[in-house]
Amino acid sequence: MNFLAHLYLSGSNPQVQLGNFIGDFVRGKDLSERYHPEIVKGIQLHRVIDEFTDSHPIVKQSKERLRPKYRHYAPVIVDIYYDHFLAINWHLYHPDLLPDYAEQCYAMVQRNEAILPEQVKWMMPHMVKGNWLANYARIEGIEKVLNGMARRSKFDSKMNEAGAELVQYHNEFNQEFQAFFPLLKSEADKFLANY
Repeated sequence: MNFLAHLYLSGSNPQVQLGNFIGDFVRGKDLSERYHPEIVKGIQLHRVIDEFTDSHPIVKQSKERLRPKYRHYAPVIVDIYYDHFLAINWHLYHPDLLPDYAEQCYAMVQRNEAILPEQVKWMMPHMVKGNWLANYARIEGIEKVLNGMARRSKFDSKMNEAGAELVQYHNEFNQEFQAFFPLLKSEADKFLANY
């Protein structure tokens, strides 16, 4: 799962959303001295989401379709693809329009700039200017994200070419996402209820 899914799966608590949003950029186990308990809850939720996603057989099926060409970059690409399918099916999951939801999320993150990890501070102007969250709904938006990731990769990831497989196998990836996402939502809801 990528940024949109992590934000959505956090529910409506802005601090949990923030923690989940920055989860990839935070290391360590004892986070209580650095962050508010609800932000820590969001970071922990991020880790639960990643672990559940990475080990699930439906997601593995999606990754295997890409593995011959993209090898260890296949999981990263699938995470981005799945945000695309959340975006195009957004009306099934959330009452707000995706562009409105995206603007609320950008504002929430920017209000907390003082505690953002440096990488997130660097990324946010690009995310807002390119309206990444809303543009996940467009193939061109996904291609732009993949191109950016390929440029930042230390190796020849070929991620800049992965828009072709998204188009070619769009129905297959969408079916896998639709089968998997309710299971992930249930796992996230369970974590939030029992934390």
